[in-house]
Amino acid sequence: MKTLKKIIKWILISLGAIIVLLYVFGYGYILRGARIVYFTGHKTVFIDDYPYFDNDTIKKGDTIDRWPISKNYNNVEATEKLKETNEELGTVAFLIIKNDSIYYEWYSPNYGEDSKTNSFSMAKSITTSLLGKAIMDGYIKSLDQPVSDFYPQYSYAKTTVGDLASMASGLDWVEHYTSPFSVTARANYVDDLAETILELKVVKTPGKEFEYLSGNTQLLGMIIQKATGKTLPNYLSESFWKPMGATEDALWQVDDDEHRLAKTFCCISSNARDFARFGRLYKDYGKWNGKQLLDSTFVVKSITPRFKDSPMYGYGWWLKQQNGKNFFMMMGHHSQFVIVEPKDNVIIVRLGQRTSEDEGTNDFTKDNYIYINEAYTMLRDDK
Repeated sequence: MKTLKKIIKWILISLGAIIVLLYVFGYGYILRGARIVYFTGHKTVFIDDYPYFDNDTIKKGDTIDRWPISKNYNNVEATEKLKETNEELGTVAFLIIKNDSIYYEWYSPNYGEDSKTNSFSMAKSITTSLLGKAIMDGYIKSLDQPVSDFYPQYSYAKTTVGDLASMASGLDWVEHYTSPFSVTARANYVDDLAETILELKVVKTPGKEFEYLSGNTQLLGMIIQKATGKTLPNYLSESFWKPMGATEDALWQVDDDEHRLAKTFCCISSNARDFARFGRLYKDYGKWNGKQLLDSTFVVKSITPRFKDSPMYGYGWWLKQQNGKNFFMMMGHHSQFVIVEPKDNVIIVRLGQRTSEDEGTNDFTKDNYIYINEAYTMLRDDK
């Protein structure tokens, strides 16, 4: 009995020492991450995590602009390949929008058209939309305005807001999703996100090449907030959420209750129908029901590759050729997608729990190809 008590005592002492050391060396956020992820039965971040974080509300307006329902709504069943993929990867929502009307819509049990799930990096496309709006509103001069105009500590570098939006900043960020000691994990769980971001240095020549870094979009969001003098959730609400007639309030995760800085590299919780609105906005060159919400020139630039050697990315949007068609898309961790083919007037939305096993090894995962192929098969099969 005494031996058991000694073992328990030393285990508790060791755990206490580890906790103290984590805080001493600046890794206290790991405990928060462990509580949110592992103590809820998960192995990594998950799409239903918003109740475990502080959030600010992206408010909808008084007028709701509901998606029209196609006369052929759900006339066609999902293909066997799509059903299999949805089951395997935990898809919770799958939409096909054709000619601005909902053609096909499916939700898994316990999810529906109003269910909120995490956008993950689809938020990067939305944040870049806010950059375009801030330029249109005159808060930011252009894509060429230096970051140092807003944060003088970057006066030694020539990084511009456009470099941040196009993933060409030269910042010393390492994009890593599994290590709890990575800056990516720190950004997701730390309680003063701005402090973490402003410690980053520009270590490569900016504006020369594409390198996907979540820190770029976070710094961009901080600049937009500083330039406009408005919180990012409020600016998003007044700029897009209300004018596009979103059906539901959305939530934007913030670092903590004191600083309340929105995590612009990720973490807008909304539903498939409202996420799809950004696909339609860009498909229509920034117009919504005839009103120009976003400058058309900015939209075209966003969905055009900046670098010849990196044709998969523009400014905040992923670009892809498949089956002789040209797609642009919002894309997030665990295969959150809003996929647009403007010539066909098609928008495909997929939200879900997991992605195919090749995530991180290619620009686009295997399941991304499947969602596109099967959606087009369903469109062709409609009689």
